[in-house]
Amino acid sequence: MLMSTYGSRGDVEPLAGLAAQLRELGAEVRVCAPPDEDFERRLAEVGVALVPVGMSARELTKSAPLPSTLPERAAQVIASQFESVTAAAEGCDVLAATDMMPAAAGALSVAEKLGIHSVSVTFQQLTLPSPYRRPLEYAGRPFPLEVTDNRRLWELDAEINNELFGAALNTNRAAAGLPPVDDVRDYVIGSRPWLATDPVLDPWQQAPGFTDFDVVQTGAWVVPDANPLPPDLVAFLEAGAPPVYVGFGSMPMLAATDVAQVALATIRAHGHRVIMARGWADLDVLDDQDDCFVVGEVNQQALFPQMAAVVHHGGAGTTTTATRSGAPQVVVPQSADQPYWAGRIADLGIGVDHGGPVPTAESLSAALATALNPETRARAEAVAGQIRSDGTELAAKLLVDACD
Repeated sequence: MLMSTYGSRGDVEPLAGLAAQLRELGAEVRVCAPPDEDFERRLAEVGVALVPVGMSARELTKSAPLPSTLPERAAQVIASQFESVTAAAEGCDVLAATDMMPAAAGALSVAEKLGIHSVSVTFQQLTLPSPYRRPLEYAGRPFPLEVTDNRRLWELDAEINNELFGAALNTNRAAAGLPPVDDVRDYVIGSRPWLATDPVLDPWQQAPGFTDFDVVQTGAWVVPDANPLPPDLVAFLEAGAPPVYVGFGSMPMLAATDVAQVALATIRAHGHRVIMARGWADLDVLDDQDDCFVVGEVNQQALFPQMAAVVHHGGAGTTTTATRSGAPQVVVPQSADQPYWAGRIADLGIGVDHGGPVPTAESLSAALATALNPETRARAEAVAGQIRSDGTELAAKLLVDACD
């Protein structure tokens, strides 16, 4: 079985979870992903080798391509999918394509060319048309302010996807002997897309008469992390009251040093210690006091339940892990689907949607006051008990059954 993605840690981590479960069922698994060392290391932990595709996701994120170069970057991603996925798919029965639209379109085209059963998977529902919400906007391609009807906005979304990715996709398809695709988004979604999110955290609402596809919501794909916390981190945790975690994952963040210092001072003002995760923003506190501990890669599944609160960027994976832990959250969304997850956390009453991407002392203090309220903690613990734990098992069984 082959799984293909092109994105950040939050896009690779679910595939590690699914790969581990598939291996337990006796399947051979390959994962195509960007050639980042932390991705390779994470997949190796579950016994799966990474097949490199394209350039480093971390370097791509830090380079922040201009809107005008998006079609060119997308063309490179599509071409790399045709090249790498074609080679990796030899002997495979099933291909699962995830993440960004051009990458998924390329991988699904390879499956079509090779006659392999394929599944289109999304780790958030914002790419699935629905009259109940707006589509995401691409950088440099804002929707007209006067258009407020969601149905019309989804029509515009389809047009923009075709403008950005259609030419490059069809060029590669023609070279592979495939017919052109008229609608890139509809091609990627297909008739039965999978939504790998928890139905409590991310409920899908079918819209008869608007959508002509049936969503299979498997639950989130999570692999239990057996990595122990470092001894010095354990000692820090045991030395005092539960701290507040701050980390922004794969987000580079401008003014990261200022954000770190603001977070440190604000959390201290609330009487709590701090655990700061460096992440791709290279956060650091530049402080020698003993009430702050800086971590790199760490087992969040083991760490988050011990936190007074978790301050994070709102990626799908981090949001799911924090919700499962029962810790209150402050979500500081940076881009893409992160405002959606921040809204879901607020709607569920298990944390705060900070709103803007750069916290100030005042805004973060107000958010923490709510998150650290005992009522928020009680609600977060109650919701944690409702989050499904069988999403990976269900998805693995469905893929194995597709081979029969």
